[in-house]
Amino acid sequence: MTSDPRTTAWLDQEDAHLAATIRAHRWAVQYVWDGDEPAEPPFGYTVGLFGLGHPELAVVGMSAANTHGVLNEAAEMVAAGRNLVPGELLAWEVWPGLRIVVEELPNPGDIVLGANRFYERPAEFSVRAYQLTWAHPGHVFPWEDGESCGPEVQPRPGMWRA
Repeated sequence: MTSDPRTTAWLDQEDAHLAATIRAHRWAVQYVWDGDEPAEPPFGYTVGLFGLGHPELAVVGMSAANTHGVLNEAAEMVAAGRNLVPGELLAWEVWPGLRIVVEELPNPGDIVLGANRFYERPAEFSVRAYQLTWAHPGHVFPWEDGESCGPEVQPRPGMWRA
């Protein structure tokens, strides 16, 4: 794969910045705004938790500020030695009423592109990742009856990609 010199220089700078952030903070959060299609929601994921022996974490359908906040809170738990597991319910005092369930992300190679680039792993041998699925207004999760936000806001794990 060849790239033009400008793209190569930009990627080198991005890689150096990411490495410096992970060295300083143990992980970074990569936020991806809207995709090519209007129905594609924004999402974010961690880069660096794989190096701590834990799957990376992803959140879809939240604002940049909330994505960074949730992922940083969860990553702090991991850095402190906590292993999150699928099915676990998370809640934090800093966000009263916010409930999050940890779910296995079956297609991490389609989502955590920056993490795979950082760890030099091809998509077919992707780092593992969990999706942190949040309860919508009314404290209803996407799989529950009465769910008020459609799948375009927060698609189910495996039903979306970067």
